[in-house]
Amino acid sequence: MHGTRIPLAKPDSRAITVRLARDPSDLMLVTAIRSAVYLAEQDCPFEEEFDGNDLVAAHFIGFVGNEPAGCLRVRFFGEFAKVERLAVRHQYRRSRVSFKLVQASVDYVKRKGFRKIYGQAQDRLVDFWAHFGAKPLGHNRKITFSDFSYTEMVLEIEPGPDAITLDSDPYVIIRPEGDWDRPGVLDASAGRAVTSPLRDLALADR
Repeated sequence: MHGTRIPLAKPDSRAITVRLARDPSDLMLVTAIRSAVYLAEQDCPFEEEFDGNDLVAAHFIGFVGNEPAGCLRVRFFGEFAKVERLAVRHQYRRSRVSFKLVQASVDYVKRKGFRKIYGQAQDRLVDFWAHFGAKPLGHNRKITFSDFSYTEMVLEIEPGPDAITLDSDPYVIIRPEGDWDRPGVLDASAGRAVTSPLRDLALADR
């Protein structure tokens, strides 16, 4: 899983792929999927679904063949990551795109070095999240929003052996989000001579 766009496949392809959203076009796909699921099917008010957090989160998009089929959002806090807004278009719910989306997000959170994933699962979907090892948090706090009842869930994880830390290669740290294993544009720029271009600008201002 990385951030490059998937190559065009045959129209009848049923292959499932997942990637991170990278640009406004990707966010439009996320908006379309969540609108179809939450606004159209679940009658969620617009301002409750699009809650102001979409530009401060990582988004995963799942494809069945070339068709955007589902999405998921991840936000980050000091001690945990929150996985949320999993949405799959109704015609793809018999596929495994929902599982692929969640697994991709768990792998991503591990790579970022977190040890806990927190979620708020609709009560009817607790067993789905339990498939990944998530358990009810146990606070017995009643959560109701957008006309559904939710259960707090937590998944204890171990950071991956390749988790990004302060000891990681500095060029790895500045590579595009989620695409840490391939040299990025700034790796290539390291081959240029150091010229400190602001020096000439500073002299011109004197």
